[in-house]
Amino acid sequence: MADAAYGLWPLVVLNTALFVVFAASFFHPRSRRDWRAMGTYTAFLVALFTEMYGAPLTVYLLGSWLGSRFPLLRDTHAGGHLWNDLIGWTGDPHLSPFHLASYLAIGGGFWLISAAWKVLHEAAQHDRLATTGPYAQVRHPQYDGFILIMIGFLLQWPTIPTLIMFPILVFVYARLARSEEREVADRYRDQWEPYAARTPAFWPRWHRGTPPTGQRQGSARMDEHRLPGA
Repeated sequence: MADAAYGLWPLVVLNTALFVVFAASFFHPRSRRDWRAMGTYTAFLVALFTEMYGAPLTVYLLGSWLGSRFPLLRDTHAGGHLWNDLIGWTGDPHLSPFHLASYLAIGGGFWLISAAWKVLHEAAQHDRLATTGPYAQVRHPQYDGFILIMIGFLLQWPTIPTLIMFPILVFVYARLARSEEREVADRYRDQWEPYAARTPAFWPRWHRGTPPTGQRQGSARMDEHRLPGA
């Protein structure tokens, strides 16, 4: 190793646990489906932090092939910020445009998960659909939050395993979302159909003129719209 940036397995465990607990405190998983969503997110973090502090597999694999073209592609901690090589960034990698953008994406993801949870919690207390906040724009803002967090990590530390995992995890979240929607549609059919027709699942449709709050019908997990203990 060129420096002592790798082989730090306690940091792998610590950082993985930190971000998992942090996400769980925003997401509040309860159902089996919730834990599957958390499990896929956790697998992504394990792969990420293993290469960030444990063994830089991606740097090793690409270094022998592209090392002469990209001199920063070496087995140092700075060498793991691969996007910086594409723009010739030679300064502090933590201040690069990609890294700064990653802070916004990760912070925005956690904010979105938290904002959606508040709406869901209030709706659950009244046993009704969520109708305000992020659910007025998309049907699955909490999954959007997880995806945004993963995009943020990919911006600051891309690896071959996480780049492969990312589209798979997006597919998994899409399947979980469809499963949730079938359950919610069965329970709130009259309200769900017009809501789903005008509200996109993941990508917000920015348009002029927003329907009055009372006309919006949001949804997510069916069990989150029940009174606690119901």
